Formats: sequence, C-alpha cells, structure tokens
Amino acid sequence: MLPLLPQLLCAAAEKISRRLIALDPACQPALQRLQAKQLSVTLRDLKLTLVISASQDALLFNQHNEATDCHISADLNTLRQLRDPSQLTRLIKADALQIEGDLQVAQQFSQFLQQLSPDWQFALSQYVGDALAYKLSNTLDQIQRYLQQKGQQLAQLHVELAQDELLLTPSRSETEQFAQQLSQLQARVELLRRQLNRLQE
Repeated sequence: MLPLLPQLLCAAAEKISRRLIALDPACQPALQRLQAKQLSVTLRDLKLTLVISASQDALLFNQHNEATDCHISADLNTLRQLRDPSQLTRLIKADALQIEGDLQVAQQFSQFLQQLSPDWQFALSQYVGDALAYKLSNTLDQIQRYLQQKGQQLAQLHVELAQDELLLTPSRSETEQFAQQLSQLQARVELLRRQLNRLQE
C-alpha cells in the first residue's frame, strides 16, 4: 500500500463522518459517550491498522501503535460478517477474528455507526428544493425496499434450489424425520443398556 494512502483515507473518513453526524443531531448523546475511548482495527488483508476515536462533531481516524481500549484484528470479509452479532463466537473460534481489550467499546462504536441516521432529505432539499427532495427520497426508499425484497427472494431461491433440485441439503420434513429416527434410536440404545446392566448384575 502506498505510504500516503492510509493518511488520505483517514482524512476522507473524518470529513465524511463530520458531515454525516451534522445531518443527525440525535446522535450527539451516543457520540459523547464515545469520547475518550479508542478502538483500533487491524485489517489483515490490507496490512493496515486504523485507530478510531470520537470528538464533539466527528469520528477521528488515525494510525499509531499505542495501546487502545479495544483492538480488533480481522480481514474485511470477516468485519462484514460482524453485522450479525450471532457470528461473533464462530469467527473467534475459527481464528478469523481476534479481540483484545474491552469488547464493550467495540460494541459501542458499532451501535453508533448502525444507529447513525442522517437526514438526507433535508440536505438534498437545500440543493433541489423540498418537493423534489421528497420525491427523490421516496423513490430511493422504494428502490431500497425492492432490492431487499429481491435479495430475500434470491436467497429463498438458492435454498430451494439446493434442497429440491440439487438435493444438497435435506428438506424440513426430512430433517424432522431424521431427528425423530435419531430419538427412537437413542431410546432403543438406552433400553438395551439397561437390559445389559441387569444381565451383568
């Protein structure tokens, strides 16, 4: 990676965060709770370590090797999977994710970013007017809902294809039948064990 590129990325990220935070005044209490805390993230695939902290009006991005409240080491793909908190234990066990320090600090930064809700419509209205900004906002919402719906349908299609056509995974009824047969087998084994114990006595 070019030596100046991380510094440029940090400067750009700070500028973007300042603008986004300005568009969401409701985030100020959460931002204040982050002040005086530092989270460092090492991106293994990029060989880059970023240190994130908070000021009164922005998230600050820096680079240094000093100790922070929490340090996370992972690759970009693993960080994307962290949107689902239930994946945390699996990723740690698979050694795809390493966390040192106070996990609560990482969770606070994550919650802040997920709950950040900039008022795009207001910002857009300053350039194109209220009516057009409202129409554009509604159109973008509809597109987002449409894409989410199509994404869910595509995921369902993959499941059905794997189950019904390619027979890669069992269907729900097959899984239930297997579980029932397994329970019956366990009951028979337990019965045989008791009978064997009686014979030995």
